[in-house]
Amino acid sequence: MTMADVLRKIKQTEREAARQLSAAKDEASKIVSDARKKSAEIISQASDDSVSNTQSILDSAREEAAKSAEKVHKEGAKSVTSINTTANKNVSKAVDHILKTMSSL
Repeated sequence: MTMADVLRKIKQTEREAARQLSAAKDEASKIVSDARKKSAEIISQASDDSVSNTQSILDSAREEAAKSAEKVHKEGAKSVTSINTTANKNVSKAVDHILKTMSSL
């Protein structure tokens, strides 16, 4: 092999190395681009899931609060009914007491 052949082979190898380097850079760029796209998709999905989960938690909390409020309302209504019943039973006693107090004056 002559010196010209050696130099030609070196130049050819350098061109091949440059081509491989360019292909590797292109591939690396594509990988980074795909990773960014996938990352954006994951973030978007996580955000959507977060909103969905938050809404579900809020709906559940509202439902529990409504049940609690209904229970308190029913207990309050029972108390009012009980007070009214007791008051109605004691009306005649109260009238008698007032009349006795007024007649003793």
